[in-house]
Amino acid sequence: MTIREIYELAIKLGIESDLRGSEKVYKDLDRVKIKYNKLSEEEKKEFDQERLTNPYSDSRVLYDNGKPVKKVLSGIDVDPQEIILAKMLGYDTVIAHHPEGAGMAGFSDVIHMQSEILAQYGVPINIAEAITKERVLEVARGFSPRNHYRAVDAAKLLDINFMCVHTPCDNLAVIYLDKLIEKNKPETIGEIIDALKTVPEYQEAILRKDGPKIFVGAEENHAGKIALTGITGGTSNSKDLYEKMAHAGIGTIIDMHMSEDHKKEAQKYHINVLIAGHMSSDSLGINQFLDKLEEDGIEIAPFSGLIRVSRVQK
Repeated sequence: MTIREIYELAIKLGIESDLRGSEKVYKDLDRVKIKYNKLSEEEKKEFDQERLTNPYSDSRVLYDNGKPVKKVLSGIDVDPQEIILAKMLGYDTVIAHHPEGAGMAGFSDVIHMQSEILAQYGVPINIAEAITKERVLEVARGFSPRNHYRAVDAAKLLDINFMCVHTPCDNLAVIYLDKLIEKNKPETIGEIIDALKTVPEYQEAILRKDGPKIFVGAEENHAGKIALTGITGGTSNSKDLYEKMAHAGIGTIIDMHMSEDHKKEAQKYHINVLIAGHMSSDSLGINQFLDKLEEDGIEIAPFSGLIRVSRVQK
């Protein structure tokens, strides 16, 4: 496979596993194409062409040397030192989870999808959308001063394929967890934890002292309506949404991570919070993607925080 083919596979898997449904994602892509066709020729020159087929701005091919992909080193966070290590160890391709390059610069755009996910859990779309828009601008300002291309420039100098796959992998993780919750039908927070403990990535995270944790509530608390609000969609949304979630009848949220300010707001509105874990949840998503590459005969090795669990039948 080429890195372009791997990228196209990632986008396909991301759309197929999107909580909003693939039909909704393709409708959004159609709207982007309509807007593009109305642009002047000068405006089209500045338009990001990838947006016509890729709904996830945080996932990109960052450097393609044109050579086939045979050996992949994949991790959660990749900086120049990880690129150097990959080259030293003889890997031809690095796949990062967290965005770099153009993926980092456009990272905030994917947060918009959270308003549509929240609407599926009962939060009025007009309210979710208005609050999310403010959060998008806040994140964009926060990322604007970063040195987006450090790792990309290292990959170019060392002539090693480099890409980042963020939201598509998070979509795979959230669908996995959605099915797990549906299968087990937990009634309490403790029962949710028991379900998570059946997942190999979380089992390993527990051994690493980073397993699922209750941030708000207790094991015996009734879960009520369970919402997977923080597993995909870029990063944490606005803390102002917890009141709206409570009004929508959400009793428990499962997230990857949470700031203290967000925790206090959830607690204020009596919403149980279960933090599944950041590296482990990221690993759960990216592992399903890497399995597809392994099935095609590509050698996969983990580093930089990735808990590699292969589900490929040997």
